[in-house]
Amino acid sequence: MAIDDEVQRNRTRLLAIVSGQVQGVGFRYWAREQAEQLDLHGAAMNQPDGSVKIVAEGTKEAVEDFLARLDSGDSPGLIRNVDATYARATGEFTRFGVG
Repeated sequence: MAIDDEVQRNRTRLLAIVSGQVQGVGFRYWAREQAEQLDLHGAAMNQPDGSVKIVAEGTKEAVEDFLARLDSGDSPGLIRNVDATYARATGEFTRFGVG
Protein backbone atom coordinates (compact mmCIF):
# COMPACT_ATOMS: atom_id res chain seq x y z
CA MET A 1 0.00 0.00 0.00
CA ALA A 2 1.31 3.45 -0.90
CA ILE A 3 1.89 5.97 1.86
CA ASP A 4 -0.63 8.32 0.22
CA ASP A 5 -3.29 5.59 0.44
CA GLU A 6 -2.60 5.08 4.13
CA VAL A 7 -2.73 8.82 4.83
CA GLN A 8 -6.01 9.09 2.92
CA ARG A 9 -7.52 6.19 4.89
CA ASN A 10 -6.76 8.01 8.15
CA ARG A 11 -8.63 11.14 7.04
CA THR A 12 -12.24 12.01 7.82
CA ARG A 13 -14.79 14.07 5.90
CA LEU A 14 -17.19 16.43 7.65
CA LEU A 15 -20.34 17.67 5.96
CA ALA A 16 -21.95 20.46 7.98
CA ILE A 17 -24.98 22.58 7.19
CA VAL A 18 -24.82 25.72 9.31
CA SER A 19 -28.05 27.67 9.64
CA GLY A 20 -28.86 31.03 11.21
CA GLN A 21 -27.51 34.44 10.23
CA VAL A 22 -24.44 33.11 8.46
CA GLN A 23 -24.51 34.80 5.05
CA GLY A 24 -23.17 38.31 4.47
CA VAL A 25 -21.32 38.38 7.79
CA GLY A 26 -17.91 36.91 6.85
CA PHE A 27 -18.75 33.46 8.20
CA ARG A 28 -17.34 31.50 5.24
CA TYR A 29 -14.04 33.39 5.41
CA TRP A 30 -13.85 32.85 9.17
CA ALA A 31 -14.50 29.13 8.58
CA ARG A 32 -11.72 29.05 5.98
CA GLU A 33 -9.31 30.65 8.47
CA GLN A 34 -10.19 28.04 11.10
CA ALA A 35 -9.82 25.22 8.57
CA GLU A 36 -6.43 26.49 7.41
CA GLN A 37 -5.20 26.65 11.02
CA LEU A 38 -6.13 22.96 11.34
CA ASP A 39 -4.68 21.95 7.94
CA LEU A 40 -8.10 20.97 6.59
CA HIS A 41 -9.09 20.92 2.93
CA GLY A 42 -12.62 21.53 1.66
CA ALA A 43 -15.00 24.40 1.02
CA ALA A 44 -17.63 26.68 2.54
CA MET A 45 -20.51 27.56 0.21
CA ASN A 46 -23.62 29.72 0.59
CA GLN A 47 -26.86 27.83 0.00
CA PRO A 48 -30.09 29.24 -1.49
CA ASP A 49 -31.96 28.77 1.81
CA GLY A 50 -29.57 31.11 3.69
CA SER A 51 -27.46 28.35 5.25
CA VAL A 52 -23.78 27.61 4.60
CA LYS A 53 -22.64 24.16 3.51
CA ILE A 54 -19.19 23.17 4.71
CA VAL A 55 -17.15 20.20 3.57
CA ALA A 56 -13.88 19.67 5.44
CA GLU A 57 -11.39 16.82 5.25
CA GLY A 58 -8.46 16.07 7.50
CA THR A 59 -7.47 14.02 10.50
CA LYS A 60 -10.32 12.96 12.75
CA GLU A 61 -8.98 15.15 15.57
CA ALA A 62 -8.69 18.24 13.35
CA VAL A 63 -12.16 17.73 11.87
CA GLU A 64 -13.68 17.35 15.34
CA ASP A 65 -11.85 20.49 16.52
CA PHE A 66 -13.18 22.35 13.47
CA LEU A 67 -16.74 21.28 14.22
CA ALA A 68 -16.35 22.45 17.82
CA ARG A 69 -15.13 25.83 16.55
CA LEU A 70 -18.12 26.09 14.20
CA ASP A 71 -20.48 25.53 17.11
CA SER A 72 -18.53 27.60 19.68
CA GLY A 73 -20.34 30.91 19.34
CA ASP A 74 -17.05 32.60 18.35
CA SER A 75 -17.92 32.88 14.66
CA PRO A 76 -19.32 35.94 12.87
CA GLY A 77 -23.10 36.01 12.56
CA LEU A 78 -25.50 34.00 14.63
CA ILE A 79 -25.54 30.22 14.35
CA ARG A 80 -28.87 28.60 15.07
CA ASN A 81 -27.98 25.03 14.17
CA VAL A 82 -25.11 22.89 12.88
CA ASP A 83 -26.22 19.65 11.25
CA ALA A 84 -23.07 17.54 10.88
CA THR A 85 -22.31 14.13 9.44
CA TYR A 86 -19.02 12.27 8.98
CA ALA A 87 -17.85 10.08 6.13
CA ARG A 88 -14.62 8.74 4.66
CA ALA A 89 -12.51 11.48 3.06
CA THR A 90 -12.48 11.51 -0.74
CA GLY A 91 -9.32 13.58 -1.25
CA GLU A 92 -11.04 15.77 -3.85
CA PHE A 93 -9.80 19.04 -2.28
CA THR A 94 -6.25 20.40 -2.24
CA ARG A 95 -7.00 23.48 -0.11
CA PHE A 96 -9.95 25.09 1.67
CA GLY A 97 -11.98 27.32 -0.62
CA VAL A 98 -14.89 29.71 -0.34
CA GLY A 99 -17.64 29.37 -2.91
